[in-house]
Amino acid sequence: MNATTPLKQDSLERALPAQPWLRPTVVLFSVMTLLTGLAYPLLTTVTAQAVFAEAANGSLITREGKLAGSRLIGQSFTQPQYFWGRPSATAPTPYNGAASSGSNLGPRNPVLADAVAQRVSALKAADPGNPLPIPVDLVAASGSGLDPHISPAAAAYQVARVARARAMSVQQVHDVVQAHTQQPALAILGEPVVNVLTLNIALDDLQNK
Repeated sequence: MNATTPLKQDSLERALPAQPWLRPTVVLFSVMTLLTGLAYPLLTTVTAQAVFAEAANGSLITREGKLAGSRLIGQSFTQPQYFWGRPSATAPTPYNGAASSGSNLGPRNPVLADAVAQRVSALKAADPGNPLPIPVDLVAASGSGLDPHISPAAAAYQVARVARARAMSVQQVHDVVQAHTQQPALAILGEPVVNVLTLNIALDDLQNK
């Protein structure tokens, strides 16, 4: 008799309704849903729009009421009067914001070597008398494929070509580059960079005055 009593007790407990556990479970689920699914996203959205509206909306740049691009995503410039950005390996088009990626080609891959050689040839063809060494960021794609910046050295390499194409002095173009060179945060985080889109827009605005 004693041996079977625990079995009967277990069967009785399993047969009891789960209602004592249902209410706290539903309450906890509802509270967490409201907090994490509604209140927190709403708070962060309102705060972002109030304090960082430009960044929260994509750091977009408009000119004469038309969208020119974003400070965060590079663009393809190939005309000699514009500074060129880093190459992009995104598919199916360069700087595709919906398909951020690198080429994933190793340093010994012949496809990468051919791509770099073609980029070097294009740079030299656009400015055949340029004696400066070609900075690596003008021939190597970034990991994201969307990098909107180039190094100051990459900008300096292109100053003479842009000045000739725009009939401006080298010093004028150099001054615009300097004005659009962003220094590292707190003077120690990162490297100086130049935003290609804002630089090209500034040059256009300067000539259109």
